[in-house]
Amino acid sequence: MTAASWLGESRSAIAAGRILDVAAELFAEHGVDAVNMNQISAAAGCSRATLYRYFPSRAELQMAFVEREARALSRRIAARVSDVAEPAQRTTDAIVAAVEAVRADPVLHSWFRPGSASVAAELGSSSELIKKIVTAFFSDDSARGSANDSAGPSADEALRAQFIVRMILSLLTTPGTDAAEERAVIERFVTPAVVAPG
Repeated sequence: MTAASWLGESRSAIAAGRILDVAAELFAEHGVDAVNMNQISAAAGCSRATLYRYFPSRAELQMAFVEREARALSRRIAARVSDVAEPAQRTTDAIVAAVEAVRADPVLHSWFRPGSASVAAELGSSSELIKKIVTAFFSDDSARGSANDSAGPSADEALRAQFIVRMILSLLTTPGTDAAEERAVIERFVTPAVVAPG
């Protein structure tokens, strides 16, 4: 594919999505930290100038990728816990499901490999990224169980969601001994911190 045909895309959202798809393949193959903008533009079949028009920096491309994946992940988790009525159980199950889903996905898991974990930690410490992930979770009606998300999360909901995201990132960067231990930590310490007693 030539740069000219690549530029012929009629919608910028489709083009940006294609760039992120190519980046995902490269992340899975080489690790997040090892992939640069030159590799992405070459694999996408576009010029660097075109790539930078959609994503002005590697950090912004990474942030866009994480935000897109957070939206998809929120939908999968919401579907998985939709039948769990009890709030504490649903919260614990959702956190466990998020950790399991990231570990099971080669692209998402590549962010937490030893060579790439520093990138995940750096992005995870970004308040901007945490806000984007929280927004991604709350903007999906199925994740929130609400028909009207135009106002976004309340301040309290946003703080709780930020705490949960940070706990998920913590488990991904420093895993527990096994899944049972991780669930026990979530049930005993994380869930009670975010779910008011019944």
